[in-house]
Amino acid sequence: MALANSGKAKHGTLFFAHHQWAGKGQRGRTWDSQPGENILLSVVLEPVAFPPSAAFGLCATVALACHDFFSRHATDGVTIKWPNDLYWNDRKAGGILIENQFKGSEWLLAVAGMGININQVEFDVTASRLVSTSGHPASAALRPVSLRQITGRTFDVPALARELGECLDHRYAQWEAGGFNRLMEDYNHVLYRRGKEVQLRKDNAVFRTTIEGVSPQGELLTSDVMRRQFQFGEVEWVI
Repeated sequence: MALANSGKAKHGTLFFAHHQWAGKGQRGRTWDSQPGENILLSVVLEPVAFPPSAAFGLCATVALACHDFFSRHATDGVTIKWPNDLYWNDRKAGGILIENQFKGSEWLLAVAGMGININQVEFDVTASRLVSTSGHPASAALRPVSLRQITGRTFDVPALARELGECLDHRYAQWEAGGFNRLMEDYNHVLYRRGKEVQLRKDNAVFRTTIEGVSPQGELLTSDVMRRQFQFGEVEWVI
């Protein structure tokens, strides 16, 4: 971010880290990774052609790039958990954090950080909350998963990071060329637990509802006795 602000890192610059010790996740959480085991990649983007109101377009673009990449190597079951977590079945394989800089109606800069589990096989599951959306007991709650655990293979992490960068190039070009509607179709097609009933919490109320999709504005759409829509941060998945 500092290099981008100083003009030393332009649009499309990728930063790959072999190790990080202060990884940031969504909503103030941390992202832990063993040295040299996983993709820790940040990209500088300058979405100056888009208004700030198009921010979810970038979110969907980066999430789909990660999905495209991971699906090349993993078996079936790769999904995107709203808004932009990468899942394999009911286990988290990666996370995305996008930090934006706006000036009035101008979108000056974005730095998209992507953390994807590649070769790591041991995780500190106590470092993050375990979440169950299917009513199973806590012992069956969600756990991190890596590509090595899924496939039994060990991967060249920097080479895969370059491959992820190519996937991001493709999806960003699609978005930039006016392909947002197709991006949203693809995003909703691979949306985690779409069409299934889940438990969510809003404030102190826990309720069951069925995931229908995500709106072009990035709202989670659900239905039960009524149709609902939620902004990011308004609800959380229940343990």
